[in-house]
Amino acid sequence: MVKTVGKLTLKDVAAQLGVSNATVSNAFNRPGQLSRELREHILDQCRVIGYPGPNAAARSLRTGKTGIIGVMLSNYLSYSFSDPVAHQFLQGLAEVFEEREYNLLVMPSRDHVKLTSGYESFVDGFIVYGPPQPQKLDQLISQHKSIITVDFEIEGCVSVNIDNYAGALACAEHALASMSPAGHAAILGLRINDQNRVCRLEEGLLFGESTITIQRLRGFQDAAKTYKMPIHPRMIWQIPDNTHKQGYQAAKEALMSNPRPEVLLCMSDRIALAALQAARHLGLRVPEDVKITGFDDIPESHTQHPTLTTVHQQSKDKGTIAAEIFLGMREEKSLVLATELMIRESCP
Repeated sequence: MVKTVGKLTLKDVAAQLGVSNATVSNAFNRPGQLSRELREHILDQCRVIGYPGPNAAARSLRTGKTGIIGVMLSNYLSYSFSDPVAHQFLQGLAEVFEEREYNLLVMPSRDHVKLTSGYESFVDGFIVYGPPQPQKLDQLISQHKSIITVDFEIEGCVSVNIDNYAGALACAEHALASMSPAGHAAILGLRINDQNRVCRLEEGLLFGESTITIQRLRGFQDAAKTYKMPIHPRMIWQIPDNTHKQGYQAAKEALMSNPRPEVLLCMSDRIALAALQAARHLGLRVPEDVKITGFDDIPESHTQHPTLTTVHQQSKDKGTIAAEIFLGMREEKSLVLATELMIRESCP
């Protein structure tokens, strides 16, 4: 076949290859509609004659679809890609969309990136991971496109969540059951109030009941009430970002308190792993002198020594399920996924 000179249309290509217009279109846009052999044959011939495929802009005008999904993250881009839980979520999301040849446009919430640039109008819909800044959420809603939320809820949208309260309750009940009658526990919280620094909970309003960390806090506190060991606000630390540095600072302050807590209930594995290091630096043995628990079950939780007692959440599955709901591969309804307590060396 001789390479054709000039601008080819989809109709021209279909005529040259002796197939229908729809077959050529499906080879580029809906590969699942053709056999692998037929699709590869059509794509090979298109390369020979110099046809790059249907014009994306024209296709989007015709169908109203671009094949691009907006993913709004609740934090800075750099933070979201370095955080193990966010990384697993994005992996689950990407695997589903990649297999079906969709593209992702990742958008931060806390960076100084404005949605007014117009790219939010170009996507087919949004998956929103964690509550973004209110004004950015309002801008997404104003687009009147499909929105699926993960780790939070908004009225009228399908959501994918885990049972944060039940996971925290089970973890705290396990830890507090082995504490001495005169013992004390401390909570190393994460974004539970409006203070942008590591501090005790004494001042600052709690965020709304729907946030995941407030649900975890309620689980910890209810377990403490069950064992008649209420945890005073002075023994609850606010940590604004899920980083080793801030977790270490809060853990060191807690472990140097008088009386020293026998149990540290941490709202993330990153914080708990930082607490393990702080305990070692203070000459404390885990679990003999202090028991430490986490939440998330990231890979490092079972490779460190001592291994970390934590709550396993289905981070990757959240991404997979959100993507499948968006694409119509699952029923369009909200889901709450179960958690599982993983008992290991840090709090046997």
